[in-house]
Amino acid sequence: MPPPATLTPPRRYGRVNWLGLWSHYRRGIRRFLDFAWESLGGPCVFTLMFLAVFVVAFGAEREVAAGVTYTGFIAPGLVMFSLCYTAFECAGFSVLDDKQNRTVEDLLAAPLTPLEVMAGYLLSAMACAAMSGTLVGLVVALFVGLPLQAPLTILGFALLGSLLFALLGALVGLWADKWEHYSFADSFLVLPLGLLSGTFFPIASLPALGQTLIAFNPVFYVIDGFRGAFIGYAETTAWQGLLLVGLLNLLLAALVWRLFARGYKIKA
Repeated sequence: MPPPATLTPPRRYGRVNWLGLWSHYRRGIRRFLDFAWESLGGPCVFTLMFLAVFVVAFGAEREVAAGVTYTGFIAPGLVMFSLCYTAFECAGFSVLDDKQNRTVEDLLAAPLTPLEVMAGYLLSAMACAAMSGTLVGLVVALFVGLPLQAPLTILGFALLGSLLFALLGALVGLWADKWEHYSFADSFLVLPLGLLSGTFFPIASLPALGQTLIAFNPVFYVIDGFRGAFIGYAETTAWQGLLLVGLLNLLLAALVWRLFARGYKIKA
């Protein structure tokens, strides 16, 4: 009689399937770089356009605070918003595109936990945002001086800000059933959060009601902390912004993980 067939034991990945996570992460980076001219060049062009329009409108040498010109005030905020918006686009586009093309089913069938699936989307979006933000910062620095007063604080706000927008992008990608839904969230959620965040004006110049409303916008703390780490002028303290945005990221991460674990709009 032939010997009984032996079953191949299942592969053991340990606590984290590093190979699968790396493959998922790398796929997100490659998708971003496939459109490098648009994904890297576009933010540079739009940032310089915003910079030129507002400098012409308000004057490059107009002082926002003692020793802080208007140009120096808005430049770091534009860099940060460009970084954050790229994180949102990468995460939101990747999730929705995988849903539309049904490639998300391959991820669900792969030996990846919901946390690893989520992490692959978020980490690749943050890496793409870092590439875009760094390039935009270098381009802006050709026209505006950007002193580095607190490099570690800059890095902290860049990480927390890109994570915040990557989480928002993942939420929108999961929620949206078609590209019109994604565009709606982009136009009525993300852009207002960015434009009404104190990027282009100090909130001290607003009436009391306006200051109160902007204080509830988490993007304000990201922009303000990032700017303050460059030029030394901020309207809140760095630890306050880091704490608030960090807590919000934890709450959003728990929500996004729960949605991936439930298979919200990604399981047939």
